[in-house]
Amino acid sequence: MSVVKIGLLGFGTVGGGTLTVLQRNMEEISRRAGREMKVVAIAVNDLEKKRDTNTHGITLTDRMMDIVNDPDIQVIVELIGGEDVFDAVMQALENGKHVVTANKALIANQGNTIFGKALEKGLMVGFESAVAGGIPIIKLIREGLSANQIEWFVGIINGTCNYILSQMTDKQREFKDVLKEAQELGYAESDPSFDVGGVDAAHKLTILASIAFGVPLRFEAVYIQGIEHIQKTDIEYADELGFRMKHLGISRRTDDGLELRVHPAMIPKQNLIANVSGVMNAVLIQADAVGQSMFYGPGAGSEPTASAVVADLIDVVRAFTTDPQNRVPHLAFQADSLIDLPILDISQIETSYYLRMQAVNRPGVLAAISSIFGENEISIDSILQKGHGHPDELVTVILMTQNTRERNLMKAVARVEALNSIEGKIIWIRVERLS
Repeated sequence: MSVVKIGLLGFGTVGGGTLTVLQRNMEEISRRAGREMKVVAIAVNDLEKKRDTNTHGITLTDRMMDIVNDPDIQVIVELIGGEDVFDAVMQALENGKHVVTANKALIANQGNTIFGKALEKGLMVGFESAVAGGIPIIKLIREGLSANQIEWFVGIINGTCNYILSQMTDKQREFKDVLKEAQELGYAESDPSFDVGGVDAAHKLTILASIAFGVPLRFEAVYIQGIEHIQKTDIEYADELGFRMKHLGISRRTDDGLELRVHPAMIPKQNLIANVSGVMNAVLIQADAVGQSMFYGPGAGSEPTASAVVADLIDVVRAFTTDPQNRVPHLAFQADSLIDLPILDISQIETSYYLRMQAVNRPGVLAAISSIFGENEISIDSILQKGHGHPDELVTVILMTQNTRERNLMKAVARVEALNSIEGKIIWIRVERLS
């Protein structure tokens, strides 16, 4: 059989890793795919830049569309990132080329259109590397768990946030100091807002939720909260109470609709996912037949991500001679079977909460707080007073609630903050018990 010709768009960390893995493992890859693959052209920004990867016999060009429009190239691998490559990807599909991409922002925001064009043309779009780097989580959900009804999943899907919170937990460090170190180590970008602000995790959550529940991609509906305001004090209290602070992507199917949310949360220490540290990623899934299962591994990096890119290439090449109607659907469910479930507003979600406040040490204060919570249908699991100040001095009060609607909590917090016995704003954080 003829060699499958591949064009790479982008030759940064992942692009270099992809070429390295292809070159090093080509014999094994060809045995798996049934045909040899060869990168014949690469679109780069700087033609003069010296590179460690062997590009002998490969055409390097700074004209991306030359590769997209080359009639001899059968598969385009897009590793540039961002949504500016949308037109190039759509043109590649229009030209009859399969596409593999690691671009989570592109898939989360434009995937519905891209998959529609691919379906029309009978082509494949591989995007395993867009979520959780080297963990084959998309294939696991789309194929390995296809017999299950997935009830919920929780993911640590941004290594930068996980590294920062791990350092704040294990070494009692402040956010700004760890962020600076993460930038120096290359774990965080010079502008880290997409990572620490939760946008990167929200892109990945959008993709996972779509294949888990058979819904169209709905990035715009995701609730997003980052870790910028997490304080070392609350991480220490979480540890004392038997919890760890993690930045999570959470999606759950309920009778009212689908939850799509990214935010910090406390989770019990004894849960496996609570012990995922550093830049590693993990996804915990609850499904009706298999129960709970967790998938763990590197969420980024040159060769871990390249592993997923090349796995997609193998799937594409294997499918060259198959009937497009019999391929695994892009979003796990047949395109005409996707259901546009309502997405719940964050005020509608139900979970438990940790609250920390400064209260005047006088009789009746805790009773007044408890009364307000009761009037808002919130059951208090525990109340701790930290310190034994003199009368009328401020003390720290920590509350743990049982499950309640977030809108109920917001009403209660506003009323408690208005008490003249409460100083300043109440700090509150969601608690996910993952049961």
